Amino acid sequence: MTIEHPVLRLGLAGFSAREQDEIRAAVPAVAPGVPWVLAELGDADAWWVNGSRLRMLDEATVKVAAAEATARSLRLRLPDIDRPVAFTLPLSCEGLPPAYTLDVASGDSMAAVLGKFEDWLSPLTAQLCLASHIVEHQAALGSGIFEVRLDGRLLAVVDMHGEAGVLPGTGPADFEDAEWRRRASRHVPEDLAHASMSQLMWQYSVRTQRDLLPRHYRTGLLYFRRPPRLPNRLLRDSHLLLMRELAGGPASFQALQRATGLHPARLAQDLAALYFVGTITSNPKRAPLYQLPRADHVDLATAHSSLPSGLDSGLPREDGRAASRSDLTAPAPLERH
Repeated sequence: MTIEHPVLRLGLAGFSAREQDEIRAAVPAVAPGVPWVLAELGDADAWWVNGSRLRMLDEATVKVAAAEATARSLRLRLPDIDRPVAFTLPLSCEGLPPAYTLDVASGDSMAAVLGKFEDWLSPLTAQLCLASHIVEHQAALGSGIFEVRLDGRLLAVVDMHGEAGVLPGTGPADFEDAEWRRRASRHVPEDLAHASMSQLMWQYSVRTQRDLLPRHYRTGLLYFRRPPRLPNRLLRDSHLLLMRELAGGPASFQALQRATGLHPARLAQDLAALYFVGTITSNPKRAPLYQLPRADHVDLATAHSSLPSGLDSGLPREDGRAASRSDLTAPAPLERH
């Protein structure tokens, strides 16, 4: 397994279904660096907003009119937006000085804006590369504190049960040749992009196309351990649904699929994300209470399996500094009308 190239997510606001399809078809050809995929606004790393559908409500709030009769308008509070946003020209309102503008009819314009977005999001892409490398080598790494160096240059510091930091701009090729060394100090230098291990692995696991769910998590019982130590806004409805099911008692993969109606691939991705942040386990002794299986689930004797990876073997250390500095994908408040 090789380190995959990180995928970034682009959200669209104020575009018709036809315009969105045209943008979706054009983006792969014009993206200058990392791959981009279209995503819901709340999950997206960057936004494109149709400037012809804007109306300023006050000096800090803009309304984006819906482009379809069945869609809803969107209200954005500009100071709360924590990701790059580009507006198409011409703008339909005055008093809005956009940081980025683009022409969706021009491939060069789209490419230029995506290139600027990639520079803005370089700390996030470096974190995704680091997480991919951790997943690839987690069996060999185990637990502990590590530093990652390439030709003597510090690329990352990783505390498997605490905080991680990675040098912005670090890409897959850098990690391919990097050397991991054990480290005594937990200190993460200020010039690195900080994230808790929970945030680091969550960002990666909800984006990757790889199947990260351990094989034995598909055959035995799964147990709820604790809520993920993440901002609630990062959780999808499907994650909340799965936690609710498992909080009521252990369940198998098949039972969860029947209860939730999730597609197997989506279920596997959601469970993998919960696994990597220590929310679920396959070992009943690591659940807060020794939970008895419900009658429609597999027999408890089949539930015992080897311990999950070291990432799931302890509680990640979280602190306010890490959370406030690293949440590059935290959605801004959205109001639909």
